[in-house]
Amino acid sequence: MGANGLDQRSTGTTTVPWAYLRLPPFPQVAVRVLQLANNENVQLHQLCDLISTDPAFASEVLTVSNSLLYAPRYPSTTILQAVAVLGANTLQGMCVTVGVRAYLGKAMSYPAMRNLWRHNLACAIIAGRIAESGSLDKEIAYTAGILHDIGRMALAVIQPKGYAALLEKHRGAPVSMLEAERELFGWDHCEIGRQLIGDWKLPENFEAVVADHHLERRTDGEWDLGELVKVSCAMASSIGFTGFPGCVTANYNGLLDELPARERTLFHPDAETLRSDVARSIHSIESV
Repeated sequence: MGANGLDQRSTGTTTVPWAYLRLPPFPQVAVRVLQLANNENVQLHQLCDLISTDPAFASEVLTVSNSLLYAPRYPSTTILQAVAVLGANTLQGMCVTVGVRAYLGKAMSYPAMRNLWRHNLACAIIAGRIAESGSLDKEIAYTAGILHDIGRMALAVIQPKGYAALLEKHRGAPVSMLEAERELFGWDHCEIGRQLIGDWKLPENFEAVVADHHLERRTDGEWDLGELVKVSCAMASSIGFTGFPGCVTANYNGLLDELPARERTLFHPDAETLRSDVARSIHSIESV
């Protein structure tokens, strides 16, 4: 049974135990960085030592830290330098980015999975930029964006060919994918994401992000990390970075109107400008 006590899901007449999914483990270095970075007393050398325990992971983190996405003033030549320059929160999002790409592995050979990966990155990049315009932490927002579809990444790893086929043929609003996933796997990606966040013992605000990002956006003026990711996810789709080709997208200008006043005033790129900026950032990651 997982940390949330959710060891199975009922779908019609079928009950699918959590263990039946046989999820391969997510890179443990990335999980441990997520856990440690949320501890305000963590020492940077602890993060450095942890990342350095996996040379291949450390090498990719160092390469990404020097990419155009982070645009450091002075390139880092060691993990210690990267940690010192970027700080714990930025390192958290970076390690999750590297971890998700490593987790997908051979599944990335399917175009549908590459599109899903880019949707995830686009959501994270947009979330970080909107947060920077307002009161939420930019780096935590980016990390939440990378994590929001972690359940989808798990489905991609479990059954890449079958899930790629589902993504290619499905038509409808993003939320409509959940029922199709339950029919194929017995679980949908929001349920799997909630379970994983609990199993990894990550903060509850991340659990809400992965479990609730397809719920209707609130209209009562409340603004938090979960609402930010909902809008960022919809924006990513609206500018061309959809999770599946047949995704019905929202109107970009309408999504801008849903932002709080401060964010709406300071975050003001038109759809094409944002699409170009996000595409450049994604390319800077994919090219390393």
